[in-house]
Amino acid sequence: MKTTNFTSKGWAPVGILLVSLCMIQPSARAQVPLRVAFPTDDFEMREEMVPMRDGVKLYTLVLIPKESGEPLPILLERTPYDATGVIGDRPTTRLAVMTGAQYMGNDYIYVFQDIRGRFRSEGDYAMYRAPRGVFNGTETDETTDAWDSVDWLVKHITSNGRVGIWGTSYPGWLTLAAMRDPHPALAAAVPFNPVVDVWKADDWFHWGAFRGSYSFSFIFEMESMKGKVTPYPYEIQDQYTWLLGMGAAGRSLGALLDQRHEMWGRLMESPSYGPYWREVAADRWFESPTRLVPALHVYGLWDQEDIYGSPAVYSALERHDKNNDQNFFVAGPWYHGQHFGDGSRLGAIEFHENTARRFREDVLDRFLRRYLHGDAVDAPAPVTVFETGSNRWRQFEQWPPFEQQVAIYLQPGGGISFAQPSETRSFTEFTSDPAKPVPYEPRPNWGIEYGNPPAIAEWQRWLVEDQRFVDGRPDVATWMSDPLREPLTVRGPVLARLFAETTGSDADWVVKFIDVYPDDDPSFEMSGYQLMVSADIFRGRYRENLDVPGPLEPDRVLGYEIPMPHMNHTFLPGHRLMVQVQSTWFPLYDLNPQTFVPSIMWAPPEAYRSQRHRVHHSMEFPTHLDLYVDPR
Repeated sequence: MKTTNFTSKGWAPVGILLVSLCMIQPSARAQVPLRVAFPTDDFEMREEMVPMRDGVKLYTLVLIPKESGEPLPILLERTPYDATGVIGDRPTTRLAVMTGAQYMGNDYIYVFQDIRGRFRSEGDYAMYRAPRGVFNGTETDETTDAWDSVDWLVKHITSNGRVGIWGTSYPGWLTLAAMRDPHPALAAAVPFNPVVDVWKADDWFHWGAFRGSYSFSFIFEMESMKGKVTPYPYEIQDQYTWLLGMGAAGRSLGALLDQRHEMWGRLMESPSYGPYWREVAADRWFESPTRLVPALHVYGLWDQEDIYGSPAVYSALERHDKNNDQNFFVAGPWYHGQHFGDGSRLGAIEFHENTARRFREDVLDRFLRRYLHGDAVDAPAPVTVFETGSNRWRQFEQWPPFEQQVAIYLQPGGGISFAQPSETRSFTEFTSDPAKPVPYEPRPNWGIEYGNPPAIAEWQRWLVEDQRFVDGRPDVATWMSDPLREPLTVRGPVLARLFAETTGSDADWVVKFIDVYPDDDPSFEMSGYQLMVSADIFRGRYRENLDVPGPLEPDRVLGYEIPMPHMNHTFLPGHRLMVQVQSTWFPLYDLNPQTFVPSIMWAPPEAYRSQRHRVHHSMEFPTHLDLYVDPR
């Protein structure tokens, strides 16, 4: 295989040095000690190459507390992001300092493992490796590797025989893979914000709309070089400027990638749902599980990366938890991974306590001690959720906790009401121009680079940005209620039932549900703030079938059911309900040409056309949101 390197003029062969470095076997690199032991260390560090059933060895870092009076349980994280990252850059002799927020006490054995093909592990890497079967003809997958790893750990590391597995995002997906066919010693699992269904509303797509810039960035970082993360060298930092006018993803971003970037090829081949995306969707793995592993599903209410997965897999497993004592759900007011950070605020929104620390101390610690240590402590409540708006924790027996539903209807004249509209014909229209798309956050739209603090801070808060930055644009339609006289608490998923028409033959629909603060709020800086509490996008071509795209009939009113993320929010008295509808959310989501083509990934430039859209709010076509609410 020819090794290449990016230059300002494109892809070109590199020198012999890089090729030679790439030929060094991972096992050889792993023999170099990671860290020198110190007499005052309160832990022992072991580096192991753990064999899998096919002979491939996985690099595994084991941190064992010293002077433990009894055998300890094991906490395992399997990761594609470098198992040695836990060591960090700060020299320390204390396990608590080294593991940071992941430190759950000096009575756990902490284990970190590179999955096959990443960093110091042997084997070939496949991003979100499909389970054995149609799309994976080998004898191994992430489930077997997890099983073999747990088996080796309990046989070669002195412990109490119980293993817990946990991980955030991609490692969360790996956690679910371990639960699919669990080793007998696997006693607990904590998938934090896991990737679950990358087509429906996690990493790659949201209901058919492609996260082109996000996907490009991640795939370039992960698949360019095996032993490191390789950020793309953007010459124009504002992604809006960089991508505008580049055209379809396959023709533009795809030209910057090569044969190393296998996942990009999969995305280009599979823009519709189909068998492959179903096979790797983790919530579909548990239709008839062999054994329920006690699991704590952790969800971020403003997770900007994987907002679909946690409630979906919780629901899939909850059907099998007959006694409601094995499957637990937690939701906090967090961005992706904030459960291991400071949960006192998110952007401009304050919560009056460190919600992440409260979760770790009151819920996560109790869960791990009950199922890994066997301590005589009560299990957490089946559901523990933070209620935004009122800023308080709530506990329930199930999620969503109530089955009562109400609908809020868009009204003529820009209002919102619980009553259906009474006019026989009424609509709001706007023109959507692919040449002038609506930004998803205030510009500049910097790239998603975790090593760049200003850029990643912007990415982490975009879901709570004040939506006044687009309110009033001619291509954003807005409806707002009168001030509420009583609090309204919405819990669970939101479903938008949109009735709309377009002059084109394809369209994207973005629906945003917003809490509008009073114009004279007690907290002055929040006056008039438009807080988005649930929002998503739907690609119109999948209105009838997620697997098979079809053109929209121009100038005909069509119905769309748009699933929106779960929320747990109280709209306080004096606040208003707002709904915004638009057709672009750029550059996070690629542009719909608004003219039907077989695949938007390869849409020709002439397909991108400005079109007029209408959102209907009449007796016959009553656009509304279905909400789960607290009983009155």
